[in-house]
Formats: sequence, structure tokens, C-alpha cells
Amino acid sequence: MKAVYIESFASHGNIKVGEVPSPKVGDGEVGIVVAYAGVNPADAKVAEGLFQSRVPHQFPLILGWEASGTVHTVGKDVTSLKKGDRVYVYCRKPTLQWGSWAEYLTFPAEHGALVPTNLSMAQAAGVPLAGLTAWQALFDKANLQPGEVVLIHGGGGGVGSFGIQWAKLHGSSIITTASAPKFEYVKLLGADEMIDYQKHHFVDQIRCSYPSGIDVVLDTIGGSVYRQSYEILKPGGRIVSLREQPDLDLSQKFKVRAEYLFVSPNGKQLQTITKLFELGKAKPPIVHQMPLDQAPLAIEEIKKGHTTGKVVLQVMSHQVYFR
Repeated sequence: MKAVYIESFASHGNIKVGEVPSPKVGDGEVGIVVAYAGVNPADAKVAEGLFQSRVPHQFPLILGWEASGTVHTVGKDVTSLKKGDRVYVYCRKPTLQWGSWAEYLTFPAEHGALVPTNLSMAQAAGVPLAGLTAWQALFDKANLQPGEVVLIHGGGGGVGSFGIQWAKLHGSSIITTASAPKFEYVKLLGADEMIDYQKHHFVDQIRCSYPSGIDVVLDTIGGSVYRQSYEILKPGGRIVSLREQPDLDLSQKFKVRAEYLFVSPNGKQLQTITKLFELGKAKPPIVHQMPLDQAPLAIEEIKKGHTTGKVVLQVMSHQVYFR
């Protein structure tokens, strides 16, 4: 099968596009013909070896952690999905090797869900990783409550755009940082207050509006943005970062709870997200399609950090259905 893979850790110049063996479907798994595969900042980190200490790797390693496609093979003891189903999935496995940037993909059936009926396959491929990350950060880690105020950094990106929507549906008030050209987009998603990070310092802006502090911060940026975010939380507030481990000194100083999230596959949560789309309560991501052969270029675009919505790779030229 055709796939995008690496044989050693290095920069994007080490990423190859070529033929590799197809994965085998194990018990409890399904195999899909991949239609589209999402591109995420994590893919660049995998290629550069930055996840070596967190997850075992095996070469050759096919990149990609999310996809949409059609079930073509059903493993033993699988009853939740059947041949011909259109599915989407966050497919990270305990050992990184068989990713989604390939013509065929296998994964535990319990991790997948049916594609929302009102989403295209391209849109669906951009949902699982970002959608689940925002869900688990806000609800599993931060325990966000209705009526609370949450700051979501990078509201125009993949995780941020879903974070705004999930928080809004939950009855929370949302502040987000974004560049001015993205204001209309994040407001459409449900943001109540936008801060142009290119012109204003978010700490100063939030202190003016909320002198006693806010309840929750979802950090998608890391670095100094993460450390400064502690300053605008009220005592008992929570900060969840996708980039940084908790800073115990800052947590104690500001009397807040800090969490780090490495998102986990979760088919049940993905099924809940499917229902939100089908009920018209969630908006699909803006997707920018690129052919599979341009995966190295896609990674470079993601690393710039200015993409609105999601970049997805078109794997198959047309979707295959099995009857």
C-alpha cells in the first residue's frame, strides 16, 4: 500500500512516500480504506523523535493519528462496526508504527465511530484528535462547569475551535486569543470575547475584565504563554496544557490546579461528538485539503501555527464502499 513513513528520526526531509506492507487486522479490530487523514502538530513531533520518552516507536513508522474511511475488514469479536460503514477515528496505538497516512489502517473497533451524516469525509478526518483533545481537556481534566469563564488559547486552530464549541454548549463563557483575521471565525464558533495576541497582552486584558481571575485556562501554546496564564486564574482555578507539564511552584503560588493532557482514543466520546454534529449543535472544521504526496509540505504548514481549522491529506482519489 502507499503510505507516508519514516525510517529514522529527523526533520521533514526524512519523510518518505512509497510502498509498504499493509497492516493485518487483529481480534477486536477493524480495517478501513482511508479516505482522508488529519495533519496535526503531533505528527511533526513524532517525525523528529520528540515523543520517544512517552510512547514506544517501531520503524518503518507510518505517520498520522486520525482518519476517515470505509470499513473493509472486521476482526473477530467485533459487533459495533460492519463492512461498508463510514467511520472516523483517533487511531494512536500503544506502539507507534501503523499510522493513518496510508491507504489502509487498522485500529480497535471501540476507538472508532460512525461519521456524522452531515459531514463530508474530508471534514470528518479533521475532527477526532482535535475534538477529543478539547473534550478531554475541558471535561475530564478541568471539570469545566456551566457558568464558569474559560480562556482558550489559539481559538482559531484545531483544538481551540472545538474547545470554544464544547465550552459554549456546556454553558460556559469563553475568552479566546487569536489574530484579528480569525475574530469572525471564533465568534461564529461561540467565543464571547476575543483578544488579538499580536496587539494586546492577554494577562492585561483579562485582569481589566476579571480582576478576581477566571476559572479555567486551556493552553495550546506552551512556553511563556503557559507560565503567564497562571496569573489570570482565581484561587482554585484550573489550567490544562497540551504542551507543558504542571509547574508545581506556580501552582502553589497561585493556589490553582495544573494538568497536562496527552489525548487518549475514546470511541464513546467520539460517538457523543457525532451526535452533536448530527443535531446541528457543532460546526465542522474548516479543512484545507492536500494530496498525500505533499505530506512533508503539510507538516511545514502546521508547524507555522497559523492555520485556521485543519489540514487533511486526501489519501484515496474517491471513497470506496463495500456492500
